[in-house]
Amino acid sequence: MSEEQMLHLVQDALRERGIEDELIAVGEFEPRGHSGGAFAGGMIGSDVGSAFGGVGDAVGLVGGFAAGGRAADAASGLPSQMLVGVSATSVYGFAAASRRSEPSELVFQIPRSGLSTKVHQRVNVRVLELIDDESGSRIELEGNRLPVTHSKDVIQALS
Repeated sequence: MSEEQMLHLVQDALRERGIEDELIAVGEFEPRGHSGGAFAGGMIGSDVGSAFGGVGDAVGLVGGFAAGGRAADAASGLPSQMLVGVSATSVYGFAAASRRSEPSELVFQIPRSGLSTKVHQRVNVRVLELIDDESGSRIELEGNRLPVTHSKDVIQALS
């Protein structure tokens, strides 16, 4: 899905909530740790499944991958998939089943004034930290490096 379509979905979600703000970027993110949790779960599941031979290894890998990612998401307190939108004044996070679906709940709305960001480059993801300068509280997200997620666009808009 193009960034323009994602932008339209999130822009509409803002308007439906009575928020008049113009977005400049939207990207798909997951809670920090999702990819690592899925990888670790897959490795453990594969090891356990191999004890049953043949198909057990594959079933264990897939089941472990899914369970590991869900466990990491649950520990974060954030939805497993989010669309994050950036305007000149705010950052918005919406729960969304995918980058193609309409956003559901507004998870966070943060003013950009008093907000710092940190980005950590990982092998397959970029970790984005949204940090409140006054309290030090943070929201930690990871965006896949695949261009279709447009996570890089959000990071660039916040830089």
